[in-house]
Amino acid sequence: MSGRTVLLVVDVQELITNSRLYDSDRFMDSLRKLIDTARSSGTEVIYIRHDDGAGAVLTRGADGYEISPEVCPAEGEKVFDKTVNSPFRESGLLEYLRSKGTERIIVTGLQTEYCIDATVKCGFEHGFEVIVPEHCNTTTDNAYMTGEQTYKYYNEFIWKNRYAESVTAEEAAAIME
Repeated sequence: MSGRTVLLVVDVQELITNSRLYDSDRFMDSLRKLIDTARSSGTEVIYIRHDDGAGAVLTRGADGYEISPEVCPAEGEKVFDKTVNSPFRESGLLEYLRSKGTERIIVTGLQTEYCIDATVKCGFEHGFEVIVPEHCNTTTDNAYMTGEQTYKYYNEFIWKNRYAESVTAEEAAAIME
């Protein structure tokens, strides 16, 4: 079924990919392994970049806008740019996935409570089977919760068995093999 499955790598951009992220080393290691598995199995890897618009820190052409070199796209891999939290709105991603007959999306990236939450919920609303691998999304501390608390709240409580199937990174890799 790997032809009907894609791996989404959301907003892993240089500016916001740093050691302030909860469990950042584990996140990057898990993400690299999933990308490698996807590529070796023929599962399409699709990248999403966030653009806050002209004058913002995270905008096209600004330092830090590009995808982190640790997980950058290989030649020929698609990159979709978005201007809101959901990658499905006015980016071309939804139309592309539908044209390919995609049924399942494996969601990874940054930041848990913003764009990953929107990707999971909007993907569910658009009828995709949504898979969220453990330790393949993360975020920073905010005024209300630590990065760890936010990660656990969404991954273990909000999404699990509601909007997505929560699996280990190894189980996600097996889905793609």
